[in-house]
Amino acid sequence: MDAFSQWLTASELGQYLLARELAFFDGAVADAFGYHALQIGLPQVDFLRENRIPWQCRTAASKPADVVCDGELLPFATRSLDLLVMPHVLDFCEHPHQVLREAERVLMPEGRLVLTGFNPVSLWGARRALQGRFPEPWNGNFLSLVRIKDWFALLGLEPSGGAFMGYAPPFNRSDWLDSFRFMEAAGDRWWPLAAGVYGIEAIKRQRSMRLITPNWKQQAASGLVVAGGSDHQPVSRQHTDETT
Repeated sequence: MDAFSQWLTASELGQYLLARELAFFDGAVADAFGYHALQIGLPQVDFLRENRIPWQCRTAASKPADVVCDGELLPFATRSLDLLVMPHVLDFCEHPHQVLREAERVLMPEGRLVLTGFNPVSLWGARRALQGRFPEPWNGNFLSLVRIKDWFALLGLEPSGGAFMGYAPPFNRSDWLDSFRFMEAAGDRWWPLAAGVYGIEAIKRQRSMRLITPNWKQQAASGLVVAGGSDHQPVSRQHTDETT
């Protein structure tokens, strides 16, 4: 992911995309509260800059991350994080479902997950299919939004918001990108699913317990046991006629 990070911050196309993704993350994390927030991947960029949670940390497979670790094995306790952001992490890992499972593990109940990913059904996906999967960012996984939502459902993560971004054709020159800026304004209205990148927010829902209650109706039908009787021979009341 280091090569992708360099492409995102140094190339003209990467900077075009980064500006839009930062705007998405800024809005998504601004109203998230709690005690602990974590960013996985791309430690050179602060995707938590608009969040006010006091403890913030960035992890990645290499420096300058605060904690160097693998996204598949996060060194954090279960249910310890209130907010987790993952910019393109699932695009550049070998086992994206395991990374998402680990994210669900460390999130608190009602904790928030925010991630972005490349949309395979877009002009970006078409370029990847035509030119091949080299170099960055075209060697990413390009997971569909439908698949991500299916994984969310399996893990008890409930989508709560999202956005599409990057509607312009993926040209490498900024002047060409500028000539297609009109597509940004029209994209959300006319072709939102064709955006180059999707962003999605999700809430970890607490699985509720099911209480097993006694079958009161069945007990009532069997009659009441009078105090003083035995378990084997319950005492019952009988009415007899008195004769003189």
